[in-house]
Parts: sequence; C-alpha cells; structure tokens
Amino acid sequence: MSSGSVAVIDIGSNSIKALVAERAPDGSVGALGVKTLDARISAGISRETPKLSDEGIARGIGAIRELLDFIAPFTPTRIALVATSAVRDAQNGSSFRAQVQAATGHEIRILSGFEEANLIGRGLTCDPALLGLENFYVFDLGGGSLECLSFRQRKIEQAVSLQLGCVRLTETFVRDQTAPIPFGLLAAIRTLSSATVRANFLFTLPDATAVATGGTMTTARAILGARRGLALEATPARIEIAELVVLCDELAAMPLAERQAVPGLPAARADVFPTALSTLLAVAETGGFTAYQHSLYNLRFGLAAELLEH
Repeated sequence: MSSGSVAVIDIGSNSIKALVAERAPDGSVGALGVKTLDARISAGISRETPKLSDEGIARGIGAIRELLDFIAPFTPTRIALVATSAVRDAQNGSSFRAQVQAATGHEIRILSGFEEANLIGRGLTCDPALLGLENFYVFDLGGGSLECLSFRQRKIEQAVSLQLGCVRLTETFVRDQTAPIPFGLLAAIRTLSSATVRANFLFTLPDATAVATGGTMTTARAILGARRGLALEATPARIEIAELVVLCDELAAMPLAERQAVPGLPAARADVFPTALSTLLAVAETGGFTAYQHSLYNLRFGLAAELLEH
C-alpha cells in the first residue's frame, strides 16, 4: 500500500473533477484536496453519431491542465486520468484522448459503463456516513449517463449504466433552452427515465436506502442550503423527494437567465438542472423512495482507493 497521496482527474460529461487523497491511519480514504470545473465537453452527445466538438475538446484540455496545476503541490505518487460517458460514446473519443496526452503527457483511461458503475460503488463504501447501511441503492447522474447500483450486505448485486444523462436528455427534449421548461416536457423526461430504469434495473432489496451522488444532488443540496443561510457541509445529507419536486417545478418555470442567478446553482449547470432533477424524481417514483441520502464519495474515491492499494 502506498504511504503517499494519489490524485484522480475524472473527465465527466458535464464537469471535470480532481481529488487528491491519502490513506488515513484507520485505513479509510481521506481527501486532501478537491476541485471541480464545469467544462461541458459533452455538448452534442444526443446526436445519432455523438462527436466531441472542437470547442468542447479545447474546454476539456484547458480544465485538465488547470486541475493538473491544482494537484501538483500535493506531489502525489500516482495520478490517474479517467473519462466516462461523453468520451466513451463519442466517435472521436480516441482523438480527444490522444490530444490530452500530447498536451499534458498523461494518458486517459476510458472507463466502460460497468467499470464506472463499480468504481462509483467502491467510492460509496468509503463514506463514513454510510458505514451502517447493509442494503442500499446508489444512483449517480452525470451529463451522459445514469449509473444504477444495488448493494446487498454491502456487496454489489447489480450495476448498470443507462443513457439518461442530463445533457443528453436536455438536448433531446428541450428545444429552447433559454425559456421556461413546460410541464409536459418534464413529464416526458420522467416517463422515459422511469421506463428505462424499470426495464433495466430491479428493485429487490429489503428496507433499502436510496443513495444519490453526483453534481445534481450536490447542487440541489447547495440550493436548499443557500436558502437557509447554510454552507453545503452544514446541510442535512438526507433530502426529501417532496423538496425536490417543489424545487424542480420552481426552477423549470424560470427562464434560463433567472435560473442562472439562483444562489447555489452554478450558472453553467442551470440549463440542464431541471432535466436532471426530473430524472432523479423518476427514479425515486419507480423505486418507491421518499428521500435520497446524499454522498460526496463517488467515482474519484473508488479510483483513489484502487490507486492506494498499489
């Protein structure tokens, strides 16, 4: 096991995130530094033949360079760059990978949907707040895909990756992204999401908690916290579905410019956020959940745990 720190850069569809972590004395994975940049490399992902745009590639390379500068002072012993749905599905994903290596000297590992889901699951088991859970579901919503997992006795029983990412669905359903989103569109997004989840994922666990991770739930928690004058870390990790229903309806009724000014909601995420909430609400309805338990321990922590073992 490594005695030093390791670093992970997660190249997601909507944002690119860095984590510097080390093994704590009790064996857990502890964060030394985290940073997230909204890059939206996945613009155009809903096309029949997905392709990363030149602008998206440039934003991605710029964000990766900035995050490499961020982790450098920690002098990690190992650095891993991974990419998920947007790069995995893009026709020119291998070209993006080559351009990043030429620009930074670092190679990208493109995760399969199965690898992504399992590493998210491994990251969740690092969360001290979840140590008491035996049977639980995990839902990680990104820009390109939704990862769904079930844990029975803390072991992964199911892991599927579904093309229900918020960028993908927003591009498919929302034609005018500057205007309020009609209720009928949100209903169509929920119907598709529910049908897709029901066809591919089984809800069979007894007395199971629904855990949500990813930028959508982090943002929802930040918005609700801002309204109470609380920082994210001071807000409850349990978020009631009823709260999310009200929040989704409220934000969808706003034009984009008004949504972008909502405290706690990053302006770069405001266009896809109602779609993202609609998808998570569909999952909750399909699974019969009344609340989500939010966790900040996700794919990056799973990869960090993997690196720290070698």
